[in-house]
Parts: sequence; structure tokens; C-alpha cells
Amino acid sequence: MALRSLVLTWTRTACCVLWLAACGGGDSDRPETSPPSDTRAPTASLTAPANLADGLTGTLLLTATAADDVAVTGVEFEVDGLSLGPVLTAPPYEARIDASQQVAGQHVVSVRSRDAAGNRSPWSSALVRIAGSGVVNPGFTLDEGWAGGLANATAMAQAPDGRIFVAEQTGSLRVLRTDGTVLAVPFHQFDVDPADGERGLLGVAFHPDFVHNGYVYVYYTTANGGSHNRISRVVAVPGADTSTGAESVLVDLPALSAATKHNGGAIHFGADGKLYVGVGDNGQPEKAADLADPFGKLLRFNDDGSIPSDNPHYTTQAGLARAVWSHGLRNPFTFAVQPGTGQIYVNDVGEDSWEEINVAQPGADHGWPRTEGPTSLAGVTGPLFAYAHSEASPPGSGRGGFITGRCIAGGAFYPTDGPFPAPYQGQYFFADFVKQFVARLDPVGGQASVFAQLSAPPVDVMAGLDGALYVLTRGSVARIARTGSP
Repeated sequence: MALRSLVLTWTRTACCVLWLAACGGGDSDRPETSPPSDTRAPTASLTAPANLADGLTGTLLLTATAADDVAVTGVEFEVDGLSLGPVLTAPPYEARIDASQQVAGQHVVSVRSRDAAGNRSPWSSALVRIAGSGVVNPGFTLDEGWAGGLANATAMAQAPDGRIFVAEQTGSLRVLRTDGTVLAVPFHQFDVDPADGERGLLGVAFHPDFVHNGYVYVYYTTANGGSHNRISRVVAVPGADTSTGAESVLVDLPALSAATKHNGGAIHFGADGKLYVGVGDNGQPEKAADLADPFGKLLRFNDDGSIPSDNPHYTTQAGLARAVWSHGLRNPFTFAVQPGTGQIYVNDVGEDSWEEINVAQPGADHGWPRTEGPTSLAGVTGPLFAYAHSEASPPGSGRGGFITGRCIAGGAFYPTDGPFPAPYQGQYFFADFVKQFVARLDPVGGQASVFAQLSAPPVDVMAGLDGALYVLTRGSVARIARTGSP
């Protein structure tokens, strides 16, 4: 027994020595190594529905395949960036959508996979059109009657204390309390050119230091001295819902033509503390391309109406033309400033074919009247997103996908710290006056999806201080909130 034990011990030792020699030595001359980490991402592929699937109804079945060099540990589905059920840990990889609960129109369905090391596949997506009957997408509530009793409303802005000021085309600047009550007495009554066509009181904004100076800015059409558009400032009475009555005229734009259309009108303060103003071409397309003329432009002013010396054309132009920030716009009725970055998206109402969302940069030419919609024209900054007036063939295959409309009106960035789900934060919401929808655009991915359907034409969109999304129509304000939030 002792001899057998000795033989076994020698044999095991010899085998270990021979194995170490074959591998290049023992622990004394070989550093200890760990198994290689898993850095290869898995794959995922959406197998149903097909890209550009149209007229989807009933219960929609989403299916996918997934693979990995080690093992797939999870598969997740989304619609418009929102999760569809739990993460699936084993096949079959399937999810379902109740089409009746979705807003009719374009949606994005997606899938991705992950492995045990935390690697994730790229999203595999499909653009589809759902024939839904919802008024707002699941997870949100729409109150179209939150505030009523307005007449020919055109624009809105929110004061730091939560009150919403609404411009009515006939010259009344109305105050809405935080519960949606519309005060009977206007904050201020402006003497506007008869509200013919697209003239009248068209824009309102608050000074960044409103809590201290009470400055309220407006853009309106006046007949005083001949019909023209004007930028003015009034002052709020401390603790009251009225102005002091005194009006300071800051800028008088040139005389209007006989055309009553394309006045623009949106005004907002940028992150730089400057006042930006959207001015239409007044039905004179050639002026949008003329840097010596303020029509068809986004203008930039100091808060007292003077022109900043760092404007892109300040040293090469004269008069109001020095205020030009970007040009080549047809009718920038609405635009929005992104909190934090100060990036400006300008909604330009199109003519025959396209509605545009343009990124305003100093000196940029947005193309009108040489071109509208997607373009590769030299020297033109094409739109970030554009949607057509009519269907592509096949439907959904053109720029904008299944989204079509006739008049983009309203735009707002949703804040990055609001109660909306994370995929909605930092997104851009816009509306169409004719088709009466509200849609959401992902500025990074460039994809858009419908969000809400209204029963009246929207003219403005605003992200409220309470985290709700507000949509102004000609006669009311609708409020969209996350389900369960105040």
C-alpha cells in the first residue's frame, strides 16, 4: 500500500511538472491571468411588424430574434421609446400592443437585446402607421377643456409664478390662473390693425428677470403710421393681473404690403438673454433671401430693442437688417428655445409641399424661396425635420414617414427634469394646425411619432412649469399630463 501511494503521488507530480513546462513555466515566471472579458454585443432583429406596415389594427404582435456569442439574457420591446412589458429572458421574444389605445398615425416600434456582461445590441426598429382611436398615447391624460372662453388665440407664455398669458388676435392679452380660470379683464389691450388675415396680436414673452422688472413683451400689427408689425413692452403691476398701462415701443418693422399673410409673430428670449423674433415674408418671397430686408428672417435684439453688435450681419448691413440672425424663412409663426443649450428650432410654414423644423444658427440660410423641404442646395442649411403635405409612394417611405400636414404651428422642448418618462425628456413637441395633431421629435435620432390628436386646430405648444404639456387652440388651452401626476 505504501509503494502504491508513492507511485500515485509521483505520477501526479510528474504530470503537473510536465504540464507546467509545456505551458512555459510555473507561477514563479508566469503572471497570473484572468479569463478574457465579454465585450461583443449581442444582436437583435425585429421580425414583425414589417417596416412601413400600414393600417395596423387590433392586437399587434411584435416578434424578434436575438443571438449572442455567449448567451442572450434579456430582450426588451418599445413603442415610441416607452417599454412594452417586462424584459424577456428566454424565447419566444414577443410583445403586444393594443392598437385601439394608440393615437392614429406614425409610431416607432423597436427591440434590442443584452447579455450577462451588460452589452446591448443596437435598436432594431420599424416605422409603422397604426389606425388607433386614442386621443393621447397610453400613460398620459388629455384635458382639452382645461381652459376655455378664448377668442382667436395666437400665442401663449408662462410667467414665473405659473400664470399663463394668452395673446388674442384682436389685441387682448389674457391671463389664465394656474387652475385654468381665464380672467375677464385683459392684462392689456393693444390697439391692433383690424384682425384681418394673419395680422393682430401674435406673440408674447417674459423678460428673464420678470420677477424684478415686470417686463412683458409683445409682437403685434398696428395701423398707427401705416400697417406694420411692432415689438413693444409693457410692465406688470406688482401683485396684480394688469399692466401699468404704459407701453414702450421698442421696434417698428417696415410697412406691410397689401398682403395680410405671413407676419410670423413668435418672440422668445434666448439663453443668451437676447430677444429673438420670427418675421414672415409678408407674401413677398424675394425678401426672405435679401439680407438688407428684415422680412422672412429670425431677428435678434437686446432687451431694450437695440441691436447686438455680435449679430452675424451687424457690420455689413444697416438699420434693422443688422438684427438678422438667420434668413430664408417663409412664415416662422412659432419657434422654441431649448433650455440649457439655447438651441433654437424654428417652425417654418410651407407653401406647396413641405413643413419644416429648422435649426437656427447665426448667418444660416434656410433656403426660402429657392427651395423648401429637404435639400442639398449649396449654401442652404436644410431642415432638421420636414414632413410633406401629401403621402409618399409607398406611404411612409418619404421624409417625415407617415406624418403629413399643412401648417406647422407650435413647438416646445420638454425639460430634462420633468415628470414625463425619460424617453420624452429633452424631446421636441410640435403641432399641425390643419391635421390637428401633436407629435414628438427625437432631435438625436431624427424620428418622429404622433403623441396626441385634438378636436380643434392648435396654434402654440408650451411645456409648463408643472411638467404638463399645454396646447393652445383658437378658443381654448388643452393640458396633457402624465397619468397619475397632478
